[in-house]
Amino acid sequence: MLISLYQMQPVSGDVPGNIGKIAQAAMAAAEMGADVLVTPELGTSGYALGPRFAEVAETRDGSIVEALSEIAADCGLAICAGFPERDGDQVFNSAVVVRPDGSLEFYRKGHLYGDGERAAFVPGADSPHVFDLFGIKTGMLICYDVEFPEYVRTLALAGAELVLVPTALPAGIISRRVADMVVPTRAFENGLFLVYADLCGTEGELSYTGRSVILAPDGDELARAGTGETLLVAKIDLGAYGEAKAQNPYLTDRRPSLYRLG
Repeated sequence: MLISLYQMQPVSGDVPGNIGKIAQAAMAAAEMGADVLVTPELGTSGYALGPRFAEVAETRDGSIVEALSEIAADCGLAICAGFPERDGDQVFNSAVVVRPDGSLEFYRKGHLYGDGERAAFVPGADSPHVFDLFGIKTGMLICYDVEFPEYVRTLALAGAELVLVPTALPAGIISRRVADMVVPTRAFENGLFLVYADLCGTEGELSYTGRSVILAPDGDELARAGTGETLLVAKIDLGAYGEAKAQNPYLTDRRPSLYRLG
């Protein structure tokens, strides 16, 4: 699989404008032969909307997912994108994978970060699931979720070989540590590929870290962005890391009876 990542500057509150940017990235990725494009958390709407999320949120059969599906079909690649999802009176911070054939996978962010997110969204209640993406066992998380070791391990134990992580990481010293240290560790300790797609630039008073990355199961960086808009492409080769996994058999050597998790 050839996977691409779009680190994007959001157009705050402009859903058609953001989807237009994703469409341009999808066309460029398709021209390079990519099978999948991963875009950031709430990249379709912008992240810094506060109470306005209730205005722009859409259901799973709404125009946002429909537009992404059309782009995927036109470009012949799958797209992972974040969007504000409405379900009755509730709004979730969600992500979707749209395949070229129109089939869909959804995920709702389980760990909300900060007062702003907790005021705007309801946390997802379901554990992340594993699905097939062009023959690779794949899962989704969103931003803060990946910082919880147990959550990534949940996907790894379910057989995930690839984890897609749309992200909106605010600028700061701690955030830089997350992008440069924590996320590569999650790939390494679970022996899986991980795609961490961040927003960049500024949105209102909020600035983003950027530093998006595509990681291999040994923790190595296959591609890394700086702080501006970037389209990354890397090869996902499941057969290339057998020796690394053999040297780090964390999943098989676990002794759950020793762990006290609360």
